[in-house]
Amino acid sequence: TAAVMIAYGAAAIFPYVLYYTVEQLMENEDETESKATLKRFRRAMGAGLMKIMSKMGISTISSYRNSRLFDAIGLSEEIVQECFDGTQGLLPGLGYEDIDARLNANHKRAFTSEFDDKKNVLYKGGYYKYRKGEEFHDFSRPTITAIQKCAETGSKEDYAQVQRLVNDRDKKFIRDFYDVKSTKKPISIDEVEPLSEIFKRFSTAAMSMGSISQEAHETLAVAMNTIGGKSNSGEGGENPARYGTDKNSAIKQVASGRFGVTPEYLRSAQELQIKVAQGAKPGEGGQLPGSKVSPLIAELRFTKPGVTLISPPPHHDIYSIEDLAQLIYDLKQINPNAKVAVKLVSTAGVGTIAAGVAKAYADKIIISGSDGGTGAAPIGSIRFAGNPWELGLIEAHNALKANNLRGQVTVETDGGLKTGLDVVKAAILGAEEYAFGTGALVIVGCVMLRVCHLNTCAVGVATQDEKLRKRFSGNVQKVINYFTLMAEEVREILAELGYTSLEEIIGQNHLLEVIDDEFAKKFNFDKILYDIEGENTCQVPFNEPYDQNEYEKELVKELMPTIKDPSTAIVIEKEISNLNRSFATRISGEIAALHGNAGLPDGSITLNMKGSTGQSLGAFLSKGININIEGAGNDYIGKGMHGGQIVITSSKAGHEFALGGNTCLYGATGGTLYVHGQVGERFAVRNSGATTVVEG
Repeated sequence: TAAVMIAYGAAAIFPYVLYYTVEQLMENEDETESKATLKRFRRAMGAGLMKIMSKMGISTISSYRNSRLFDAIGLSEEIVQECFDGTQGLLPGLGYEDIDARLNANHKRAFTSEFDDKKNVLYKGGYYKYRKGEEFHDFSRPTITAIQKCAETGSKEDYAQVQRLVNDRDKKFIRDFYDVKSTKKPISIDEVEPLSEIFKRFSTAAMSMGSISQEAHETLAVAMNTIGGKSNSGEGGENPARYGTDKNSAIKQVASGRFGVTPEYLRSAQELQIKVAQGAKPGEGGQLPGSKVSPLIAELRFTKPGVTLISPPPHHDIYSIEDLAQLIYDLKQINPNAKVAVKLVSTAGVGTIAAGVAKAYADKIIISGSDGGTGAAPIGSIRFAGNPWELGLIEAHNALKANNLRGQVTVETDGGLKTGLDVVKAAILGAEEYAFGTGALVIVGCVMLRVCHLNTCAVGVATQDEKLRKRFSGNVQKVINYFTLMAEEVREILAELGYTSLEEIIGQNHLLEVIDDEFAKKFNFDKILYDIEGENTCQVPFNEPYDQNEYEKELVKELMPTIKDPSTAIVIEKEISNLNRSFATRISGEIAALHGNAGLPDGSITLNMKGSTGQSLGAFLSKGININIEGAGNDYIGKGMHGGQIVITSSKAGHEFALGGNTCLYGATGGTLYVHGQVGERFAVRNSGATTVVEG
């Protein structure tokens, strides 16, 4: 509330009700203790404000004031114009009378007689933790019980209870205001595509080894690999022993680069996902408390046990679409066989960003909604963060169509998906693929204790405590059972609508109609369900960049004998220019494919180059490669470097920079960078383990 007031112009805030409440609770304490308590509340308010500002990259109150960094959802245009001038209003609806009715209802509920016999106790409600009869939680105890029961039995009768609880929950999410309709005749379910085709569109959302336990992480990986879906490693690295087995996560995530991102990690993926932001807590990225950084997690992330980890925004120093395009290019060089996805947050204007991402040659765009959760974030980080995926999905889908880009990229969404009906509605709104996070954890035993960030998960799902991990009760079959039941529901709905595949309904939003309901009539859905001409699905296997990197492809052919058999070292001498981006990254990928992170013996490949290098020289460099540059370096030298050596020597020492104002060794876990000459600002930023030597 304080953040909103300041963002809309308040210069000072006096929270008198808060102070009055604290005073009442402390009425039996002495004055000194009461004042100390009030100071603690003030500090807590200040810490909360700093947390919110930091998410937006703002460091001072004066900069945050009048920023209007909010979206208004469900408020009438009148309220938005009069009270939140300059704010993007989404899904116009509730007026002053509706807001007043809600305030009165909350006020009445707060003045309960439940605590009359208890002094100095406040009414808590069920805002954060589920309490029967209080605020709605989609993952309520009955819903969790129903999901886990049908996952255990694989019974359609048990799954029907999940359908009743979720599909009939009555106007709790935007998708609940729509019914599915069709003008076609129903068909036999035998004519609908098989489960195997639907499974290919399913994945588990990004949850790292660290945020969840090893048992939970590996169970989800094996289950998704078994049915032909994909599991997501999250941003926290993965044990190399899992690569090449059914425990390997097909999707490998890259956020801050330094969290276990190695050449072998990247090469082991079918899909590489760049986490620019996250729906449940945009602006923060992954947040892992020190108590969950065990020796194993520290080893996988190249850090020390007990150190709190958070991927700082903007991730991987992505300050522009150009920076993002370069990272996409880097990843396509290290693993040419993997698709590259970019994870975006559902927010007003995400369509413009999605178009830029497609132009940066991403293969997939993920619209992540606020309804999801996490296995690591504190409670204060998962409220009022991000928008519903429905709003961002339809905007991104249509923006891509308007720019003739929809046929170049796949679109995925996630955020609280639980049933086949959720999947069908997501498809109709424009999503081709679907990710499941919290729901997947519930299947393997999560009971929503909401203590993920404390490392005290009593069911062994979101903890690194060895004693608690022994309580893990999930298994692969439970995951397979639930996704099978969900996919069967998808097939049944398709048959009822008269369609043979999900592909046929993607983006066909004429299949949705607003429910006939008095409350629904308060909202204007016209801006959500609009359609424009164009492709509704991706039409190409890869969104190929214009630069095919023929320069390095030819070099790889020359080096391949040494890569396969490094018993004889090789020295190459060539010219290089700033057109040659991500130089040596494709070479490193081929080394990782054959030798993993062990790379080649030191000095196996020596590349003597003359000229000025392009961006990302030596990105994700493997061991055994020495790069000698006579000339000058450009942006992001040695990004994600895992080994090898880069030497940059100015051709005009004394008055020319060998390396300008660049970020070097970003996320590097090994190797050495030597610079002979002058260097600019922001040198060796966020280096995680490489060595830097500067002479000049």
